Amino acid sequence: MKEFLHNFHSNLPNTRVWGYEGEIPGPTIEVTQGECVHIKWINDLPDRHLLPIDHTIHGSGEDMPNVRTVVHLHGAEVEPESGGHPEAWFSRDFAQCGPRFAHTVYKYSNNQKPATLWYHDHALGITRLNVYAGLAGMYIIRNEQEDSLGLPSGKYEIPLIIQDKSFNEDGSLFYPRTVDNPPSEFPNPSIIPGFVGDFIVVNGKIWPYLEVEQRKYRFRILNASNQRFYRMRLDSGQPFVQIGSDGGLLQRPVTVDEITIAPAERVDVIIDFSEQPVGSNIILTNTARTPFDFGAPPDPNTTGLIMQFRVISREGTDESQVPKFLTTVKRFNESEAKRTRDITLDVTQDRYGRLMFMLNDHMYIDKITENPMLGDIEIWRIINSGIAVHPIHIHLVQFQILDRIPFDVEAYNLKGQIRFTGDPEPPLPGEQGWKDTVQAFPGFVTRVIMRFAPYIGRYVYHCHILEHEDYDMMRQFEVIPRRLTLCGNDKCLECSQSCRCICE
Repeated sequence: MKEFLHNFHSNLPNTRVWGYEGEIPGPTIEVTQGECVHIKWINDLPDRHLLPIDHTIHGSGEDMPNVRTVVHLHGAEVEPESGGHPEAWFSRDFAQCGPRFAHTVYKYSNNQKPATLWYHDHALGITRLNVYAGLAGMYIIRNEQEDSLGLPSGKYEIPLIIQDKSFNEDGSLFYPRTVDNPPSEFPNPSIIPGFVGDFIVVNGKIWPYLEVEQRKYRFRILNASNQRFYRMRLDSGQPFVQIGSDGGLLQRPVTVDEITIAPAERVDVIIDFSEQPVGSNIILTNTARTPFDFGAPPDPNTTGLIMQFRVISREGTDESQVPKFLTTVKRFNESEAKRTRDITLDVTQDRYGRLMFMLNDHMYIDKITENPMLGDIEIWRIINSGIAVHPIHIHLVQFQILDRIPFDVEAYNLKGQIRFTGDPEPPLPGEQGWKDTVQAFPGFVTRVIMRFAPYIGRYVYHCHILEHEDYDMMRQFEVIPRRLTLCGNDKCLECSQSCRCICE
């Protein structure tokens, strides 16, 4: 992790940023399924942060080093020591470190399905600043079965990492010190409810273009923005063929005209340019409001534009294909679930009158209330009685979306009772594979199902609007070991720690 100068656009001065290996975005790491990889993450950043730090929020006090980092491989099934726990941070040269698992060499077993993952900073209290400064990159797991499908590959398979930025006149990154017209009692700097930039950045460039041949391309798209959602369309009117989501390939391709991608989500798509005339320019557009989906619409001349494709003639023949069947996605059966948990999305005010976002009316530092047992399948009902969509991410697992059920928000807010007002809505076709981040719609109970495996230990779940995650929409959960004996022994044979009995 280094500080360096990066040029986002030819009309802008160079910008001081942070990045892995001195790159924006960080290097794309490619591995083979089952190939165990060890990565040594080195904090070589200066002692002073690029951006304003609010020292009034948890984990970010005056006694903490201003610059601290920890890397989370988002979507990976990893041991807790390599999971990028927000309290496992470390400063430059490991001079100071957090209270949990702090070390620099992480082990990634890569025993899960092929997928588009990504790695990014996750330090407690300053994740929003570190990721915005540039600490993000893509991580791809492959295997022979997927390679044999004949999908576009090589130079015709391209990662697209989408972010949004704002800049000062001198080219430096702009991030607000506080909200507009803050009350006098607000700290300065002060955390804000969410940040959106004035410029859309793809692979480190503002509104870039890509020359594409008259053929099929595979794009692995990641939304790495702090808060901004993207509702994407091609202005040529042609569709996307979605082949994958967060956790890998869908069972079958899905043809859609529009895709909405929340912060942290990934979509794997095929775009066929074979019928587009040479010399045509095709724009990938954005119509998502911010906050999503009730706020201001994007400016069609700026934040409504993501990037441009410029069609050139094809070199040789296009032998790639999109098979009608991609992989088997074995669905969980609801009857297999050991328990159902309710996770509420809540908004309150802190002692300064600032908005604070929480889960189950708890702050991050409150006692752990979710203790799934190793190997158990659980259903989590995410209850959103607010007005915004929250992308909820659960570490360690890939889950499946069961449905979204509308409910009477007024009755819930008055009496705390859930009264459903309509039939369950199944996940969208592009959401019917493996997911690690789900869009929890307002006025809906979003149900997800997952197996807590293959590791025990402490992890977190949170909203992936980074300003919400930092304050305070993140909670810890602990996967506990499964008892190996029958009732009567109060110790686990694996770890000799007190734990719940399997007979429960």
